[in-house]
Amino acid sequence: MSMVDVTEKPDVYREAEAEGIIKLKSETIDRIFKGMVEKGDVLTVAKVAAIQAIKKTSEIIPLCHNIPITGAEVFIEKASNEEVKVRVRVRTNAKTGVEMEALTGVAVALLSIWDMVKKYEKNADGSYPYTEIKSIKVTYKVKK
Repeated sequence: MSMVDVTEKPDVYREAEAEGIIKLKSETIDRIFKGMVEKGDVLTVAKVAAIQAIKKTSEIIPLCHNIPITGAEVFIEKASNEEVKVRVRVRTNAKTGVEMEALTGVAVALLSIWDMVKKYEKNADGSYPYTEIKSIKVTYKVKK
């Protein structure tokens, strides 16, 4: 096992965007966008969590290179009455791409949303029969 050797590759501009969805009860989504979640501002916490995760990606994914992040943006929107979409865009000038950073940012933002609203999503047994994270994918990447 080894990391891919990128020693001889030149630094170039790279950008990637990823997105994912969390399915929640419509009442929970209303709470999020009205700022009525007991734990606090879900959107701000999820954005900060995504950026923190982007910067820590190489510590989470064993063979991922540690690269300088030159920019990151997190977008969160109501996709429907039952879904919230998170999009993360990451930029660098490096020897390797930022797809893993974008994917990690999306995943952690979605997990943070779930954590902050789990009180409203649980059923009587303490399970989450309705809540679901899905469709995490890279939507584009650029190498110049």
